[in-house]
Amino acid sequence: MQVRKAKIKDIPEIHRIINFYAKKGLLLPRSLSELYEHIRDYFVIEEDGIICATCALGICWEDLAEIKSLAVLEEKQKRGYGKMLVNACIDEAKELGIKRIFTLTYIPEFFSQFGFKEIEKILLPHKIWADCLKCPKFPKCDEIAMSLDLKEE
Repeated sequence: MQVRKAKIKDIPEIHRIINFYAKKGLLLPRSLSELYEHIRDYFVIEEDGIICATCALGICWEDLAEIKSLAVLEEKQKRGYGKMLVNACIDEAKELGIKRIFTLTYIPEFFSQFGFKEIEKILLPHKIWADCLKCPKFPKCDEIAMSLDLKEE
């Protein structure tokens, strides 16, 4: 399997995968219009013509990006697809000259494999909270904030 940038034709499947997990309270839901608007942020893994995993690198500021919407179909998990997608996001952030990546997650042990460290959410800039306003759990977020400093890489 290979990671690639998302294409317009992938959006309905990306939408389905992300919102499957959003219904379980594990991801923030994404509308079709939002996905089309931010298509350049998304990576996918396709297997036998089917999108089976996705993840996005959202640029927040000149030196900060967020890894978000990491989702792998349940039947395709434990194959390393999540790792491939996160590595693609980290590589793109480095290419762009981003100095720090953060994520909000329920699985900190997964992100710690890449060197992410837990941080207090209050340390994140206010700009990132725009997405949080759309979350049904706001303002009682139970996700863990994690950060990776790329200057050390």
